Amino acid sequence: MNICFSTDTLKIDVVAETDRIITALRTQLRTNLRKRGLVLGLSGGIDSSVCAALAARALGPERVFCLFMPEYDSDPESLRLGQEVASTFRLQSAVEDIGPTLEAMGCYERRNAFIRQVVPEFGPGWSMKIAIANALTTKAYNISYLVVRRPDGTVEKHRLPPEVYLGIVAATNMKQRTRKQLEYYHADRLNYAVIGTPNRLEYDQGFFVKNGDGAADVKPIAHLYKSQVYQLAKHLGVPAEIRRRMPTTDTYSLAQSQEEFYFALPYREMDLCLYGLDHDVPAKKVACATGLSERQVGLVWRDIASKRKVAHYLHLPPQTVEDVATP
Repeated sequence: MNICFSTDTLKIDVVAETDRIITALRTQLRTNLRKRGLVLGLSGGIDSSVCAALAARALGPERVFCLFMPEYDSDPESLRLGQEVASTFRLQSAVEDIGPTLEAMGCYERRNAFIRQVVPEFGPGWSMKIAIANALTTKAYNISYLVVRRPDGTVEKHRLPPEVYLGIVAATNMKQRTRKQLEYYHADRLNYAVIGTPNRLEYDQGFFVKNGDGAADVKPIAHLYKSQVYQLAKHLGVPAEIRRRMPTTDTYSLAQSQEEFYFALPYREMDLCLYGLDHDVPAKKVACATGLSERQVGLVWRDIASKRKVAHYLHLPPQTVEDVATP
C-alpha cells in the first residue's frame, strides 16, 4: 500500500466532525430514542468531557445532566476536574457518592477476600491495583499481576492465579454497574437518554464492563480513535488540564494507566497499530510510525485480535431461541 503513514493519518476536520456528531445526536434523540435530553457520568477524563461538550452543543446545556459518582478508591482529582467540565459548559449536575452502596453490597470486602488469597496481610492502610505484563513484553500472552503498597510504603508485585484475578475483577465491576444504574435512574426521571463514552480503541478492544459502562443509548465517539478525541477536545474547549491528564482507569486505590491495565501500548501507538491493521498498512510502515520493530507490531496485532474475541461477547445482545424482534 503506497501511503505515507504517520500520526497525521489520524488527523480529522474537527469542525466537520463536530457538526456530524451533533446532527447524529439530534436525529437519534428525535427519532429512534424519542427522548428530551442526555445524561452522562463525568469522570474528569478526556472521553466523558468531550461527550459532555458535544451534548451541550447538540441540545443546549439546559438539556444535559451530568453525574459525578466517586467511591472510596476514587482519585479526588477526578471529581474536581469533572466539576470543572460541568462549569465550563454550564451543565446541570449532581454528586452521587457510591462508596456506601458498594460497601453495603460487599464490593470492597469481596475484592479484599480474593486479594488475601495472595497477600494474607492485606487490609486497612494498604493500596492496590491490577497490572499486566502484556504480550509485547512477554512475547506470548498477557500475564496479570497484583501490585500492593503496604502501609509503610513498600510496593510488591504478585503473580495472580486466574481465579483470583477473575474474583477481583468481578467485585470491581460492581463500580461500573452501580454508576450505570444511577445514570439510568436520572435518565428515567428526566425522560433523557444515556450517553456512553467509549472511543474506538476501547469499543473495539472491549475495554468496558458489560451492562456497566458498556451500557448506553448513544455512543457518540465510538467511531473515533483516541488521538482524534483529543483533537476534538481542543476544538470544543475542554479545559487544558484535562487534555494534559494521563488517561487513567481511576478504579483501584493505586494510580493506574490504561495501558498498564489493559492495552499493550500508550494510546497514540495503539491507535496507529489498530488503524494499520484495519487498513492493511504494512507492518514496516506501522513500525516506522510507532517506533516499534516489525516483530513488535505483529505482537500488538495478535493482541488486538485476541481482545476482539473477548469483545465479541461484550457486544452480544441477550441470546434467544428464535428471532423475536418486533416487525
